[in-house]
Amino acid sequence: MNDTDVLIIGGGISGLATAWWLAQAGVSVQVWEADNRMGGKISSHQQDGYLTEQAASLLMNSRPDVAQLMNKIGLNDVKTPRLAQAKARRYLLQRGKLQALPMQLSGLLTSPLWSLRGKLRLLLEPFVLAGGTEDETVSQFIRRRLGNEMLEKAMEPYISGTLAANPDLASATATLPRLTALERRFGSITAGILAHKLLRRRTACSTDTFSFRGGMNTLTSTLARGLARTPGVHILSNRGVKEITPIKGGWSVTAATPDAEYNLRTTHVVVATPAPAAARLVAPLDTVLASQLAQIQYAPLVVLHLGLNRQQIAHPLDGTGFLTPRDERQPFTGNLWMSSLFANRAPNKHVLLTTYLGGARQPEATNWNDTRLVDETLHALTPLLALKGNPEMVRIDRHRQALPLYHGAHIARDRAITQQLQGLAGFHIEANYRGGISVRDRIARGQQLAQKICSQLRLTKDKLAISLIPSLSPKY
Repeated sequence: MNDTDVLIIGGGISGLATAWWLAQAGVSVQVWEADNRMGGKISSHQQDGYLTEQAASLLMNSRPDVAQLMNKIGLNDVKTPRLAQAKARRYLLQRGKLQALPMQLSGLLTSPLWSLRGKLRLLLEPFVLAGGTEDETVSQFIRRRLGNEMLEKAMEPYISGTLAANPDLASATATLPRLTALERRFGSITAGILAHKLLRRRTACSTDTFSFRGGMNTLTSTLARGLARTPGVHILSNRGVKEITPIKGGWSVTAATPDAEYNLRTTHVVVATPAPAAARLVAPLDTVLASQLAQIQYAPLVVLHLGLNRQQIAHPLDGTGFLTPRDERQPFTGNLWMSSLFANRAPNKHVLLTTYLGGARQPEATNWNDTRLVDETLHALTPLLALKGNPEMVRIDRHRQALPLYHGAHIARDRAITQQLQGLAGFHIEANYRGGISVRDRIARGQQLAQKICSQLRLTKDKLAISLIPSLSPKY
C-alpha cells in the first residue's frame, strides 16, 4: 500500500487548486513545497500602509467552477470588488498622451483612437475568409482578421503588458484561445460573438473582477489552511524533492528537509513547479520530456510600486490604469492605479501606482539598479499624470523568470509533452506553462486534472478488488 494517493510537488496556485479538488473527492493528498511558504509567486506585502502584490493583482472570473471553489472555502466573505471608477474606463498611451479606451466593441467605431481606415478595416472582419495555421502568431492572426491598427493600438499593448510576451512570437491559439476558437467554429470573430448572443450561449457565471481583503495572498493562504484541516491531506513546506523513482503500483519520492531526508510512496505524482525545475526532476525518468520542458522560455519582469500623496498627482486616476504600445518607446509596458482599482490599497488621501517593466519587449530593464528603475519610471510618468515630487513609498519586486512565454510552436510542444507523459503512468505535469497563466485558468485546470486522477484511481482500485476475489472455478 502507498502512503498517499497523490503527491503534488509545488505549493503554488496550480498545486493548491489541484489538491483542493482532489480533497473534495476524498482522495488522500500531500503537497510538498521547497520554499518555507505556500503560494508560489503570489504574495501580498504590507508596507507603510500600502498593500502591494508581487505577482497576480486580481482575479477575473467567468467560470462557475472557480466561483464554486470561492464559495466552498469561504472566500466570498473576503472578496474585494473592483471599484466603480475602475470599471468606467482604462487608458492607452498614444502620441505621448493618455487616451480613454472604449470599454465595448461598439465604442471602437466612434473612438478617436482609431483612424477612419482602421475603423473600416474592423467592419470588414466578418467578410475575411477563415484561415491561419496552428503556428500562426498573435500578430499574424490579428492583422489577418482585424488589421494592423488593431494589433498595434490594442492587442500588442495587451500581450506585452498583461502577459509580458511578444505578439510577433506568441502562439495565437495558445494565447487567444477564445478568439481563435470563434474563427474556427463560426468563420469570423464577429459572427461568433453574434451567434453567442443570439443563442444566449453564455456561461452560468457572469464576469467578476475582484481581489481579496489582505490581497491575493488571501487566496493561497486560505486554500492551504483549508487543506491542512482536511482529513487525509498534508501540506508540507521546506521539502525540496531530490529524486522520483518508479516502483510497482506507483512512485517513490525522496525529499530533503531541514532535518533529514524523507521518503514517500504514492500512486500518482503531480509536478506543479516552474518548467526548469520540472525538467530537472524529470530528466532521470525521461530525457525527451525533460528537453521539451527545458525549451519553455520565461519573461523577466520588474514590478515597481510607488506610493504618493494624492495631491502630488493632478490626473483624476479615474480608471484601471494604462497600457503602452511599443511604438511609444516607454520604459514600461503598463501602469496600474491600484488604489483606484481596489479599496484599502493606500492610506487615506494617498495613491498606489504599480508599474511593469521588462518582459519580452525590454528584458534588459530587469538588470537596471533600483535608482535607475525609479528615475526612468518617474521621468515617464511625470508628464502623463502631472506628477510632482518624489514617492514616499517605493517597493521593487524582481522576477528573473516571471511568466512563461507561449512563443513559437507552443501548441505542438504541449501536445508532445502530453504524449510523452503517457509513457509514465500516474505521472502528471500541471503549471502555468500549460493551459493558461491566469489564476482562473490554474483553478480550472486543477479541477480537470483532479477529475482525470480520480478516474484513474477508481479504475486501479476496481482492478485491485477484482484481483482479490477468490477464484470460484471448480477444482478437479
